[in-house]
Amino acid sequence: MPTRGKASVLRGILRQLCPRCRIGGIFRSSIFRGFPAMYDRCPACGLKFEREEGYFLGAMIIDYGLGLLVVSLLAAVLWVFTRWRFEKTVLGALLLFLPVIPPLTRLGRVLWIYFDQFIDPQRR
Repeated sequence: MPTRGKASVLRGILRQLCPRCRIGGIFRSSIFRGFPAMYDRCPACGLKFEREEGYFLGAMIIDYGLGLLVVSLLAAVLWVFTRWRFEKTVLGALLLFLPVIPPLTRLGRVLWIYFDQFIDPQRR
């Protein structure tokens, strides 16, 4: 197993690197190159990303929280600049949120994997 890379935790999260070695990637390709498939294991150190069936349920909870935060911020910005009615502001924020969903989903998975590795660093 390689030693820790020079990437910090924040850089590892943003670059979607393995939480153990911070060298291997979590995803096979960019989000802009088709359907984003994950590696089963880290190409560098062999860390298994999906421990069991239903493992990424926690990532969905993170996605929900991040999505709620982003939509709320978008709605607040829209309301400040447009002073639209509440319903129109929320609808506009939801429409602006649609392109953010794929990267936010990936971020939720990465955060979940990092959180799990922080809680249980000895797992393979």
